[in-house]
Amino acid sequence: MNTTPYPSDRTGLLLVDPYNDFLSEGGKLHGYAKPVADAVSTLLHLREVVAATRVAGIQVFYVPHHRAKPTDFSGWDHPSPYQLGGHKAQVFAAGEWGGEWHPDFVPDPQDVMIKEHWGSSGFANTDLDMQLKQRGVQKIVLVGMLANTCLETTAKFGVELGYHVTLVRDATATFSPEAMHAAHEINGPTYAHAILTTSELCAALSKQ
Repeated sequence: MNTTPYPSDRTGLLLVDPYNDFLSEGGKLHGYAKPVADAVSTLLHLREVVAATRVAGIQVFYVPHHRAKPTDFSGWDHPSPYQLGGHKAQVFAAGEWGGEWHPDFVPDPQDVMIKEHWGSSGFANTDLDMQLKQRGVQKIVLVGMLANTCLETTAKFGVELGYHVTLVRDATATFSPEAMHAAHEINGPTYAHAILTTSELCAALSKQ
C-alpha cells in the first residue's frame, strides 16, 4: 500500500496558464505580476515543482486559459469584467508570442493538455474532470497564474467535485501583495486541504 502523501498514481499537477504574457519579460501582464513574482521567486519555484513532479512520476496537466481572438464574446449576453478586460488587451492572443508557453514550461509529450477555459475555472466547460478521473487522480496540486483568480477558482471547483486540493504558495503570483495574502491566508484555508511552500511539497514528493 502506498502511504506517501502524494502517491504518483493518484496525484496530478495542474499547471495553470504558464504563458509568456504572464511569465516572460515583455508579456502583457508580466509587469503587473512581477513585483509579487520576484518577491516569492515564482519562476524558480515553478521550475522546481515541475521538475520534482516529473521525477516523482506524477502526471502533469496543462490547464490553459482561452487564447484570445478579436471575435471573442461577440453576441454574448454576460461576459464578465475579467473576460472583457482580457479581451480588450487581447491577452494570450492566439497565434502570438504572448499566447505561447514560457520557454521553461513547454509541454512534454506525456503531459495532458486540457481544453482551454473561458473564465477562471479550469474545470468549467473543459475536460479536466474527465481527464483526472480517467487516470484515477484524487489529489490535485495547483501552481501557475494567478493565485487569486484561475488557481483559486479551479481549486474551489475541484473541492466541490471531491478532489483533495493542495496550493503551493510560492509557485504562483498575483498583481498585489494584498491579493496574494487573501489567496493563501484568508480564502485558501477555507477550502484547501494543504497550503505548502515549494520546499515542503518537494520534500513530500521525494518520499515517493
